[in-house]
Amino acid sequence: MTVTRALQQPCSGGGGGGPVVPTTPLVNFLERVQEAALYTFGEKNYDPKLYIDFSLKSNNLSATIDAFDKLPRSKNGSVPVPNLQEFIENWFGGAGDDLVYAEPVDFVPEPEGFLPKVVNPEVRAWALEVHSLWKNLSGKVSGSVLDRPDLHTLLPLPEPVVVPGSRFREVYYWDSYWVIRGLLASKMHETAKSIVINLISLVETYGYVLNGARAYYTNRSQPPLLSAMVRTIYNRTGDLELIKKALPALLKEYQFWNSGIHKVTIEDGEANNHILSRYYAMWNKPRPEGSVKDKAYASKLSSDSEKEQFYRELASSAETGWDFSSRWMRNISDFTTLSTTSILPVDLNVFLLGMELDIAVLAKVDGDNATSERFLEASRARKQAINSVFWNEEKGQWLDYWINKGTTCEESQTWEAGNQNHNVYASNYTPLWIDLFNSDTSLVEKVRQSLESSGLVCTAGIATSMIKSGQQWDFPNGWAPLQHMIVEGLVRSGSQEARSMAQDIAVRWIKTNYVAYKETGAMHEKYDVENCGAFGGGGLYKPQTGFGWSNGVVLAFLEEFGWPQDLKIDCPMSYGTQTDEI
Repeated sequence: MTVTRALQQPCSGGGGGGPVVPTTPLVNFLERVQEAALYTFGEKNYDPKLYIDFSLKSNNLSATIDAFDKLPRSKNGSVPVPNLQEFIENWFGGAGDDLVYAEPVDFVPEPEGFLPKVVNPEVRAWALEVHSLWKNLSGKVSGSVLDRPDLHTLLPLPEPVVVPGSRFREVYYWDSYWVIRGLLASKMHETAKSIVINLISLVETYGYVLNGARAYYTNRSQPPLLSAMVRTIYNRTGDLELIKKALPALLKEYQFWNSGIHKVTIEDGEANNHILSRYYAMWNKPRPEGSVKDKAYASKLSSDSEKEQFYRELASSAETGWDFSSRWMRNISDFTTLSTTSILPVDLNVFLLGMELDIAVLAKVDGDNATSERFLEASRARKQAINSVFWNEEKGQWLDYWINKGTTCEESQTWEAGNQNHNVYASNYTPLWIDLFNSDTSLVEKVRQSLESSGLVCTAGIATSMIKSGQQWDFPNGWAPLQHMIVEGLVRSGSQEARSMAQDIAVRWIKTNYVAYKETGAMHEKYDVENCGAFGGGGLYKPQTGFGWSNGVVLAFLEEFGWPQDLKIDCPMSYGTQTDEI
């Protein structure tokens, strides 16, 4: 598959009839097994992703399908429990069995120069435990995947991997940025580089970085942070060969996000056109990893075209990384009103602005001044677009923008103030992460005050939103990437007030991670920011542990701020207006 193949599909935003990247025969069959497992074993402890991650023991998919079709079934279609259990045991390798353990080549129990600002022995001992978790999350794709990829949903990758953890037993795109930030704090430069090499290989194969390294993720990407990974590693290592290898892939990925279905033009009040990007998955069926649940939601819709569009919105919401959130719903109490393809997201365009700036720097280092200048020019245009379309002076935030339903990439729309989404989300503050914004002192102060009064800053970190929807990317959950982008943006501004606020948020986040770790023995995917030491919930699956980006952000925060001897690491009775100083 190539990016050309994907982007030659119809350039449309309306209905379920946009581009579709087909999946594999194995994935189609495993969806049937997934459905049978629900009817046979019941909903208790049921995780649909488990079954779609199986691999075949037999070299013959047709024989496996034939054996499945011959299983006895009751009148309602369910297979007796012993029969389905025996079939699964005889015909499938377990989920995760095709990712084998491989200890990172650059792991040492206590790296030289590890977190020099962490003086408190209790915190230092915990940081070393978090550091040691990289071994638990490391592996490599088994030889059987490389030899017979058609028998697996796990995709072949050339280098060792680091996975998020628990049910996420494959590489994920945007998670990898914060994994890399943690690996660099752990002095594991080779492992960090391996992650980037794997993601580059996906671009070379598919034309874009996939959501994750599974056959059922080939129809969508995730927040584009590959350039940020390359630049971050280069800043630490000076690795010129990595830049040379990465640049062709970055240019290809940039084209993917800035053409065809992803590209939207907005005309401002002065008749200036601004080009921005949206998420748009190339899929209009139930997501294989959650097929049964997707169908249950879609059953509330009447027509096939409505269902196809809903499935596309589901997959596009997964492409955002925020799966799921009130942010993508027209009616926050109705999940079937997901409308992600009708939204221009602030953070996606911030990531693409970052990509433009990264490519400009990396191309210049590589001696390609023409490409560098072209991307600097593109960054100036996108900065103007972000300010013209998203900025809200009254709120002191950048707000997502709703586009007209059914917009195609050839059309332009006239900007309307009423199309901004006035709900408060942590993503409204992500432009601070980019130096073009955080270098503006008066802007930073306005945005800092807005964040301070927004209600998002809670006892244990920054809430994702102020809406209690029951979805995991809403209140009261806080997520490591959002803490990190906002904190790092405040720090980079150079403002003492901004750094003080950033430090306070980081301390709260470190404490809740620490206390939860001590109570549960694990790092968690997300945390409840209303309650120090509590992990998060909500959404369509059980809370997960491991956990790649949480580990990475804790280590990155400790690298930046340290931890003094006399600062306690426990949860305070109440934060109130009192803040801990590092």
